[in-house]
Amino acid sequence: MDDAIIRYAAEHDEVWHAGDWGAIEVFDKLSAVADLRGVYGNIDGAEIRAVVPVELNFTCEEVSVYITHIAGYPGKYKSFALKRIQELKPGLVVCGHSHILKVMYDKELKHLHINPGAIGISGFHKVRTMISLEIDKKEMRNLRVIEFSK
Repeated sequence: MDDAIIRYAAEHDEVWHAGDWGAIEVFDKLSAVADLRGVYGNIDGAEIRAVVPVELNFTCEEVSVYITHIAGYPGKYKSFALKRIQELKPGLVVCGHSHILKVMYDKELKHLHINPGAIGISGFHKVRTMISLEIDKKEMRNLRVIEFSK
């Protein structure tokens, strides 16, 4: 974990992690500086899976949030994720897995879809990314992508 990542995390009320932690130390460092919510990813072992679930559904301010690692994206959701999104009807869906940063509005299911990309040093991505977002009541605003060189 870069110190810069920890500094950004500490500036926020909450940090949400969409899986592929890689090591329990990532969880420990982030939870030391901010309220932390997260799910486990396909590379995560028993240590991470013991402290975070496969999916989360919660309300932040007045926005229903659904987080899971492998979801797909609007028009191409994995079947289990599509079923959960249809059941929960969240205003915000956050996922990971692809290492490809995507922010798009799902017009059919009526939610903002965010994949923050990847911030780790392993993988095929060339730029490490995270996303910052403000939620005020029902409004999501000031979304910004924060980039780190690999």
